Amino acid sequence: MNPHEVLILSQQDVTALLPMQECIEVMAEALGALSRGEAHLPLRSLVPYPDGRGLLAVMPGFYDAVGALGAKVITVVSGNEGTAFDSHQGAVLLFEARHGSLRAILDGSAITAIRTAAVSAVATRALARPDAGDLALLGSGVQAARHLEAMKLVRRLRRVRVWSRDPEHARRFAAREGARHGLAIEAVPDAREAVAGADLVCTVTSSRTPVLAGAWLSPGAHVNAVGAALAAARELDTEAVRRARLFVDRRESAEGEAGDYLIPLAEGAITPDHLRGELGEVLLGRVPGRTSADEITVFKSLGLAIEDLAAAEHVNARARATGRGLRVELGGLRDAAAPGGAG
Repeated sequence: MNPHEVLILSQQDVTALLPMQECIEVMAEALGALSRGEAHLPLRSLVPYPDGRGLLAVMPGFYDAVGALGAKVITVVSGNEGTAFDSHQGAVLLFEARHGSLRAILDGSAITAIRTAAVSAVATRALARPDAGDLALLGSGVQAARHLEAMKLVRRLRRVRVWSRDPEHARRFAAREGARHGLAIEAVPDAREAVAGADLVCTVTSSRTPVLAGAWLSPGAHVNAVGAALAAARELDTEAVRRARLFVDRRESAEGEAGDYLIPLAEGAITPDHLRGELGEVLLGRVPGRTSADEITVFKSLGLAIEDLAAAEHVNARARATGRGLRVELGGLRDAAAPGGAG
């Protein structure tokens, strides 16, 4: 193999090489590694659009356990909903650690969509009741579809309801995904109606204000709160967080970026110890997860660079084993005419 060869993997390549079931196991291992201290992740850097329509996010990291480092660089434009463009677009740059060589460039939309839902599946497997199967999806976009796929792999679904701020989006989602999965999916006009009696709830919207009220949650429900990723934005109201045992993907990230946690904290409704621990700590047995059948649990997902790197490493290995992807040379060689390099 040419050590300076870079593999370029498209959205179709990533989707084919990262099946959800495999990604769930890759994410479980990565989150455990994070809680063991086997990854280095600075907080993401965000550059907002001047007009507020979106932002550029840079998420770097070093995953010691597999010797991978890199970064995901994406734009997030919530107004893309209903257009031909995904809300999350960009690329993951995967490097090898020994020489610092670029190894692969992978489509960021597919990595983000699949790994985010896979992490929620890991949380559901660890925190939801074993008999949970009444699923409410708040949101009807890419993440709703991926979360339906992921939830179906870790729990036996007996009922699925979907709500969207655009009722027509919810109806189309119910018809399309119901046919795909062989499920009867109900599109409901009200978020409260979607959540009533549900024991699994996934909030996967672009809303900056709450779409889920704690008063709606049934005893024993588990919530995956996914959509909001800024300190000033949240999908859950204060009561939903106050009533629940709260877990996060990474404590440091939540303390800097998770409005679902930071806003109730600022209001004085909860204290810092309300955040029970990281999902990786639950997986390692260091922190108890659910402690009773009637307890409400919330997993606040922000998305982490280690998840992108773990997924990218898995896809890169499979692509090289199967010959998939486009191979190019993008540099890294010393200039033959200037043996000392440019300096």
